[in-house]
Amino acid sequence: MRKFVLMLGGAVLLLLAGTVECPAVRLKDIATIQGVRSNQLIGYGLVAGLDGTGDDTKKGKFVGESIANMLEKMGIPVPAQTIDLDNVAAVMVTAELPPFARNGTRLDVVVSSMGDADSLQGGTLLLTPLKGPDGQVYAMAQGPISIGGFSTGGGGGKQVKNHPTVGRIANGALVEREPPSTILNDGKIVLALNQPDFMTVSRVSKAINDAFRANLAVPRDSATIEMIPPSYEPGTLIPFLATLENLQVVPDSRAKVVFDERTGTVVMGNDVLIDTVAISHGDLTVRITATPQVSQPQPLAAGRTVQTTNTKVEVEEEKSRLVVLPQTVKIDELVRALNAVGVTPRDLMAILQAIKAAGALHADLEIM
Repeated sequence: MRKFVLMLGGAVLLLLAGTVECPAVRLKDIATIQGVRSNQLIGYGLVAGLDGTGDDTKKGKFVGESIANMLEKMGIPVPAQTIDLDNVAAVMVTAELPPFARNGTRLDVVVSSMGDADSLQGGTLLLTPLKGPDGQVYAMAQGPISIGGFSTGGGGGKQVKNHPTVGRIANGALVEREPPSTILNDGKIVLALNQPDFMTVSRVSKAINDAFRANLAVPRDSATIEMIPPSYEPGTLIPFLATLENLQVVPDSRAKVVFDERTGTVVMGNDVLIDTVAISHGDLTVRITATPQVSQPQPLAAGRTVQTTNTKVEVEEEKSRLVVLPQTVKIDELVRALNAVGVTPRDLMAILQAIKAAGALHADLEIM
């Protein structure tokens, strides 16, 4: 019987919550305040100073047009069709604008090649405006790029480390426009859970009301809670929110089994239960071997030498036994019962799907 091996970072990763109850977590880790959020920024720019690893301006015409437009703004009109450079690359620049960012705040930016550039190593991003979803410019990015790798080669050989066409500029963007952010929504503070759940939202409301000894929090649905702060003065509102974020709450969640067949990863939650079920598991292997042979005629015979193939078919079926999985209460009991069948990670996925189809698995199956 084969052993079911738990491998970290290998074929399978089976996370067991075991018999330990879920610990309390901070409210800031499971919920956010509506109106206090980050925003995505994006911009199109050029990276200059590459050592012959930039875009081919003849294949990608938009690169030449971009260079011509940039030079024209600097008072140097150059026809785009005459530009033939290999030390410039067209890139997309992305950044995340945090809430309450002020003018002058520095942001990290990610620079990604758009064309056929081989590497952005040694390049410098030219001044690039970063826009939000509303089309407004919120930051300007510029600076030398760090790719954390390299790409080199010659004579038909090539060596690449990491991903040389994507780089990062630490503190490479400067905020020019402050994003709209507000804590209060119609005079109320609205908390939004990251994972909607009626039990969790009820526990959060109770924890808030117990901590402040007042009926401040009222659940609106499974994901949001409305609160009326005790005071709107900045000197008391900010300490109130700081205390609120650090309240300890035990979140609840649905029983779920998640697996990824591409990597053989299996993750089970603590609340996964099964009813009594019998499982028979075995493997069927079909092996076909083709061996080339030479057929040669006898001396002085009227024939010719030909090549033939000798095909051998073998069928092997492993012996399996019928195993009864009792109704389990804890995840470790479920795993021990499945180990008795001697399953591999991929076999475990098929068994769990079959148990779910039989109506004996009380958990959600999620395939990544």
